[in-house]
Amino acid sequence: MTATLPHSLRNTALCLIVLALPSGAMADPTLPDFAAADFSAPQVTPYLPLTLGQSGVMLGGSPTVLTEMAVHTVIGAGPVIMGVQTITVVDEAFDAARLVERTLDYHATDAAGNVWYLGEDVENFGYDDAGVLTGTDNHSAGCAGMNGAVAGITMPATLTIGVALFQELAPGEEAMDYAELVETRLTIDTAAGRYTDVIKFYEASVVELDLREFKYYAPGVGMIMAEEGLDDARGNPEIKMTLQ
Repeated sequence: MTATLPHSLRNTALCLIVLALPSGAMADPTLPDFAAADFSAPQVTPYLPLTLGQSGVMLGGSPTVLTEMAVHTVIGAGPVIMGVQTITVVDEAFDAARLVERTLDYHATDAAGNVWYLGEDVENFGYDDAGVLTGTDNHSAGCAGMNGAVAGITMPATLTIGVALFQELAPGEEAMDYAELVETRLTIDTAAGRYTDVIKFYEASVVELDLREFKYYAPGVGMIMAEEGLDDARGNPEIKMTLQ
């Protein structure tokens, strides 16, 4: 998984982002210079602490039927990518009690408190109509420094409403997801309890225009709620996931 991205490509990363954003959208997503980031003394980020052993379960589905479950666990050191030691988060997605995806996400926190996303290993599980496993694949796996991909920002250290940052920037894989901070200081109730000082992001993609969702993060915890499948007006979520 270790790879090196040419300096010339790192410096031109921002040139890749002025692409087909929907009309009326916020300002084009940007990305800090990864080459200038300092990872020698990582600073814990309250809204995504990545504490070793931290685990959470989210349940959700349509407004009437609970069918989905997501489990995430911080398991420890991951590979060195772009010269940076990463930490691994295992994400497992279940649909109707069947495991449909297992992802090893690789993150790193810099000295300013930005949490960077550097890639993922993916195992997707396919089933027939009877629910029998038919095979697996690793579609969407990749890491920064390969096939033109650069590191993105999972959680920014500075929270500025209206600013959009690329979370994943891999044009060769058609993975160009971004997040815009839209609200702060929210109070959210979940099965796990009431959370205050919650922040809310709108997440979408430059290339997958139907990918629209809200995600909510609480200090000291991380993500506590997600509203997926939003319509063009950012309303009417098809699926709502909450922390248990």
